[in-house]
Amino acid sequence: MNKVPESTTHFGFKTVDEDKKVELVAEVFHSVAARYDLMNDVLSLGIHRLWKRFTINCSGLRKGQKALDLAGGTGDLTAKFSRIVGPSGQVVLADINDSMLKVGRAKLRNAGIEGNVEYVQANAEELPFPDNYFDVVSIAFGLRNVTDKDKALASIYRVLKPGGRLLILEFSKPLYKPVSKFYDFYSFNILPKLGKLIANDSKSYQYLAESIRMHPDQETLKEMMNKVGFENTEFFNLSAGIVALHRGYKY
Repeated sequence: MNKVPESTTHFGFKTVDEDKKVELVAEVFHSVAARYDLMNDVLSLGIHRLWKRFTINCSGLRKGQKALDLAGGTGDLTAKFSRIVGPSGQVVLADINDSMLKVGRAKLRNAGIEGNVEYVQANAEELPFPDNYFDVVSIAFGLRNVTDKDKALASIYRVLKPGGRLLILEFSKPLYKPVSKFYDFYSFNILPKLGKLIANDSKSYQYLAESIRMHPDQETLKEMMNKVGFENTEFFNLSAGIVALHRGYKY
């Protein structure tokens, strides 16, 4: 009797069993957690701060509301959300990776951000929150690491309130060929070397470059959002499409 093949997915350019991807991604982020913020500044020349500021400006978040910073890592968006919602609001920093959560918690507490922030270790595909709970859900540079993106989008849709907004900030497909060629050279030749030099980890940054190439392009991700129920979906290309911000509403 032939063995039924297990479901597979991609881990960068490799094909792996679905149940192995979470473990492999966890290893990457356990490895880079301590130097994650430094590497973000170096690899993006600090531009990631502008991308995140644009995301905040598109959130429509207000005082007293609830926000979920999903795959929130070291808490850049959480810090800004916390200041917006104030003492009467709530922000949840959720990440599947315990090492990233610990770094994020320490960073935010050192910055004096405590009272309205909670920390939850959670899988985006099965969010442990009530239906219709959050006004805003953000996921920045995390969706490409999720095994079942459709399931994660449906889970996010469930926990959003009617009128709530999803913001996906993620690497995407460059709009112009010269930019794409330079970006490929940088990603596969420079990025792993910087990872080795700064974080003593070239393999994790090789995975980063590969995972970006395997992520859905702008139009495909928009259609995925529509499929699970989001409406008025749109995207904004940033840095010539190297990064895109997708926004969708639950009505």
